[in-house]
Amino acid sequence: QVQLVESGGGLVQPGGSLRLSCAASESIFSINAMGWYRQAPGKERELLAAVTSGGSTNYADSVKGRFTISRDNAKNTVYLRMNSLKPEDTAVYYCNAGTYYSRTYYPGRWGQGTQVTVSS
Repeated sequence: QVQLVESGGGLVQPGGSLRLSCAASESIFSINAMGWYRQAPGKERELLAAVTSGGSTNYADSVKGRFTISRDNAKNTVYLRMNSLKPEDTAVYYCNAGTYYSRTYYPGRWGQGTQVTVSS
C-alpha cells in the first residue's frame, strides 16, 4: 500500500503562507483522489481540499479562496498552498489517498501528519 509523508509545516505569523507537501512512496497516477485534512485539539478531523486524478478540485468553505491543492504525478507529490493564514488554522495537517465519487471524498491511506501553528 502507498505510504504518505507530509512536510512543510511549522510556525507562521498570521497573514503568512506555507506550502505543505505530501510525498507518496509509489506512483499516484492511478490514485483516484488525494485530499488534505486537518485536526485541531479537541476537534474532529475535517476535509479541507481534494484533487481528483483528472485535476478537479474541491474545497471546504473554511479555506476556499485561501488554500490551493495541486498534484504533480511526475513527482508523486501533492501540495497544499496556504495563504492568509489565521490562528484558527492551527492544527495537524494530514494527507490522504482516497476516492472521490458522487461529490463525496472517501478517505483511504493516511500520512503521519505535520503540525502547522499560526501565531504571532
